[in-house]
Amino acid sequence: MRKANRAAAGAAAWQVIQNTDGRVSVWQRVRAVPRMVGAKLRGRYHELSGGKLFMMLVLVGYVVSPIDFVPELILSVFGLVDDIAVAVWLTTMALGESERFVIWEREHQAQEAFDRANPQGPQADQPGQRPGQPGQSAPQGR
Repeated sequence: MRKANRAAAGAAAWQVIQNTDGRVSVWQRVRAVPRMVGAKLRGRYHELSGGKLFMMLVLVGYVVSPIDFVPELILSVFGLVDDIAVAVWLTTMALGESERFVIWEREHQAQEAFDRANPQGPQADQPGQRPGQPGQSAPQGR
């Protein structure tokens, strides 16, 4: 049973790494993690929940901490298995979220570029139209 769970976790992690449709590479996702955390902390990126960010930080703390639920000193192999499982879980979660962040970031940058190119928006005065023509409201008079 446990072996099947580990295999399923490994397969899920591999799916996250491979399931990008070629839009976002693994390295782009890895490099995006610090930007994603920074954007979340500055309040720009709302798709990452505070609970998920907190869980990621807890998992990082668990992996690097000398305190362990299953100590390697006493139970060497089993002590490493829990660390590996947590690292796989963290990697899967971080890469999945960072892929969504990279896609969001691209869309956000495209929208900002569009807004800069069209400062008055898409409904700006179009050439050849005068007030009162179809498509524009005529001034109201008494």
